[in-house]
Amino acid sequence: MLKKSNSIYPIAKKKPQRLEMHGDVRIDNYFWMNDRENKEVIDYLKAENNYCDAQMSHTKEFQESLFIEMKARIKEDDSSVPYKYNGYWYITKFEKDKDYPIYTRKKDSLANPEELLFDCNEMAEGHNYFKIVGISISPDNKLVSYGIDLTGRRQYTIHIKNLVTGEILKDSMDNTTGSSSWANDNKTIFFTKKDQVTLRAHQICKHKLGDNQDDLLFEEGDTTFGVTVYKTKSRRYIIIACYSTLTNEYHFLDTDKPEGKFQLFQKRIRGVEYSISHYKDHFFVLTNKDNSTNFKLMKTSIHDTSIEKWKDVVSHRNDVLIENIDIFKDYLVISERSNGLNQIRIKRWDNHEDYYLPFDNETYTCYTTTNIEFDTDVLRYGYNSLTTPASIIEYNLKTKSKKVLKEQEVLGGKFKKENYISERIWAKAEDGTKIPISLVYKKGIKKNGKNPLLQYAYGSYGSTVDPYFSTIRLSLLDRGFIYAIAHVRGGEYLGRPWYEDGKLLNKKNSFSDFISCSIELIKKRFTSSKHLYAMGGSAGGLLIGAVINKAPELYNGVIAAVPFVDVITTMLDDAIPLTTGEYDEWGNPNDKLYYDYMKSYSPYDNVEAKKYPHMLVSSGLHDSQVQYWEPTKWVAKLREMKTDSNQLYLRTNMDAGHGGASGRFESLREDAEEFAFLLDLEGISS
Repeated sequence: MLKKSNSIYPIAKKKPQRLEMHGDVRIDNYFWMNDRENKEVIDYLKAENNYCDAQMSHTKEFQESLFIEMKARIKEDDSSVPYKYNGYWYITKFEKDKDYPIYTRKKDSLANPEELLFDCNEMAEGHNYFKIVGISISPDNKLVSYGIDLTGRRQYTIHIKNLVTGEILKDSMDNTTGSSSWANDNKTIFFTKKDQVTLRAHQICKHKLGDNQDDLLFEEGDTTFGVTVYKTKSRRYIIIACYSTLTNEYHFLDTDKPEGKFQLFQKRIRGVEYSISHYKDHFFVLTNKDNSTNFKLMKTSIHDTSIEKWKDVVSHRNDVLIENIDIFKDYLVISERSNGLNQIRIKRWDNHEDYYLPFDNETYTCYTTTNIEFDTDVLRYGYNSLTTPASIIEYNLKTKSKKVLKEQEVLGGKFKKENYISERIWAKAEDGTKIPISLVYKKGIKKNGKNPLLQYAYGSYGSTVDPYFSTIRLSLLDRGFIYAIAHVRGGEYLGRPWYEDGKLLNKKNSFSDFISCSIELIKKRFTSSKHLYAMGGSAGGLLIGAVINKAPELYNGVIAAVPFVDVITTMLDDAIPLTTGEYDEWGNPNDKLYYDYMKSYSPYDNVEAKKYPHMLVSSGLHDSQVQYWEPTKWVAKLREMKTDSNQLYLRTNMDAGHGGASGRFESLREDAEEFAFLLDLEGISS
């Protein structure tokens, strides 16, 4: 059980704010916390951090040993599997005791000398946060564009480096998404600008080297949409993609004609989702057109891309979700999902072959990985499971032979995959739907109800948490914990309908599914409520908040990482990043139907005077996804309302955003604190 110090927890000031909508009045006593420039707010956050430090001070040595243990499993001198693009082999590597990657390349052959692109360790010096994204090489291989974020707020400045001289050019573009694409003239790049206030990606611009001003090419006027720009794998077209939760629209331009005008692919039709890939004289279109809920693959001529001319290539199936495609010169590779499991389908363009790669596990993850080259017979894919470290595998599409290019090393000499068991069980939801749960635990564990169990879920945006291997998780498993992933509705584990059944006015299914999984795990005696813990982050933090309002008695403790918990207030504020683009996910509370439904589950609005589990809540001051004040207000209200003496901690990273610390090892310290919190509740201190 967590020990208490003599510290008194911070008590937030109450400054009632009247919020009225649709004739309904909410009084928010902590609304004032939404000003990060307010010294009183910063002082409160620091006080919460100090309280967390004091209360968990007895675990500091344990946290450090957990950190060292987790770090020791990671190969510090490591490098990625090289991939070839436009005549160069590209490699990402890490060096011992360094937090950030080093990007290099070799011309033509891996035996040739290495060229340094970026040493992010040098670039990160003097910064509390550092992130590089969107590395894009010019067609002549002489220049590279890249985005840098120094706050964690995902507002990137694009820079350009001359790879021949090493010079950083004066050209720079602020407040972007960080990614960019080169035209074939080697002097024009296309990039995406963000709205200064909402951070919505809303403009596509063009920059010519040496110019002082950028050209605005496209502006998305619908605030529920975002935009991005990229180059097709064939390198023939620059694509502008307009996207919302339910609808897509694309525009395309020949990469040889950067001064030309983008051509509309197909005007947006609400509810019609599609994505495009280029091959020879056709575009291939992955779409839900014609009520194809699980998507189908179609194609159309590059000369006439209107929706009336799209023709079926792979028909819609009710039991198989098409997730993605990879196009090669002679092959089409289709990533599918059936009964929750990933499948990779290989199909020759001449129709002489059509088959699936074989996999024989029940809780695995597989996915196509870096396949940038077009004219090749080699497919790269990744494979791992809850008990099997990640591998990158090269499969020869012509000979059907495969070789493992790299398998994740687990250092320390203690890990043997045969010492762990994974399985999949099913729970029955309130409405009778069967909910899958992926489990992993150490061999020899008895199902006697006494095992500590950490249950994790996300359950939003159609994002699926596949059963994946984690070296960090071993620190729990080796101390007797069972780890469970609840594949609740709101993800796409069982196809697109699984997502539709966990969003908008079906959102509560995600919460009740999680609770049903907890009940099933207790019923099957994997654990008991005295030893059951729940964890989720971001939209998964919303899940955790709603669950503990509804069934707090099921859990001894919970971890809510950067949780989205003040649903109505956030969704009513269209100046907050992401709000307008999220209406199709959560609903628009300006409509009373959605307002009332949101209010019925919003964790912040439904805190009650009752007992809650032990809780560790995390936040990032510069978070652009979930504003820091959501978890801060939530914790303040929980402190005010809850009737128990259980621990409640708020940890705010004052230097980072949604993803937490930027260094590969600094983030392990956050994991160590979370694990120490859980293990201490179980009386485990070593």
